[in-house]
Amino acid sequence: MRKRASQLLQQIIFVGPSTVFFILIVAAPFVLGLYYSLTSWNGISRQADLVGVSNYLHIFTRDLAFRNSFVFTAKFTLFSVLLTNVTAFILAYLLTKPFRTRNVMRTVFFMPHVIGGLLLGFIWQFIFVRGFSSIGDWTGLSFFQLPWLGTESTSFWAIIIVFVWQNAGYLMVIYISAMNNVPKNLMEAAQVDGAGKRQVLGKIIVPLIMPAVTVCLFLAISWSFKLFDLNLSLTKGGPFKSTESVALNIYNEAFNISRFGMGSAKAILFFLIVAVISILQVWATKSKEVEM
Repeated sequence: MRKRASQLLQQIIFVGPSTVFFILIVAAPFVLGLYYSLTSWNGISRQADLVGVSNYLHIFTRDLAFRNSFVFTAKFTLFSVLLTNVTAFILAYLLTKPFRTRNVMRTVFFMPHVIGGLLLGFIWQFIFVRGFSSIGDWTGLSFFQLPWLGTESTSFWAIIIVFVWQNAGYLMVIYISAMNNVPKNLMEAAQVDGAGKRQVLGKIIVPLIMPAVTVCLFLAISWSFKLFDLNLSLTKGGPFKSTESVALNIYNEAFNISRFGMGSAKAILFFLIVAVISILQVWATKSKEVEM
């Protein structure tokens, strides 16, 4: 009995605080959000009237703005995940080569990730509006003279440029760590057998770093779907809500329009969709992993 009590006490001491914080910060707000999604609460009044699933029916049948924001978010996620991971992989592959300044270059490419999203968005807003305009006037290049935050198509690519610039460095570090763990003797044996650089990359390096690919894809998908701060600081969802992400749509619904119940319903639906996509992505990439 004393041994069991001692083990229980140890578990309470080590696991108890984190469990309490998880319940208070994650579990309890999720349950409350699920409850409020079934109400017409405005976020201010003390009384929240139950309306059942009418919020969900409204989202599926009448909320065109939410559907448009989800289409934008899905399109943004597709391009941003692909470009961020390709950029990160290329940088990692180049920066695992032996040259003097590779550690400096790793730091330079990683630094944008430590800058806050809102601050980064305002910095790039100045670059797109003032910086690119000045460069365009000086060089005459049409690329820099585009209304980067003024049209639907250019605003979309502006957000992607900033997103890739911010996050590629973080994923690069993960890819570098995975590439450094690839056994050197395998690559040397392949080269002795006559394999070229492309064959070594495609047949040895890529299959052996699939666990890193799984992690990087998962992170990029979650970051892309949760896009909020860059969206808010760069375009505020404009022009004409053409670049409004789902997270920004939920924020506007709950805090600007004061329809907290509807915002909670959108958040619950969004959570379920992202969870299903993430699970499918992890399952698909996990199936391609190989043992070293």
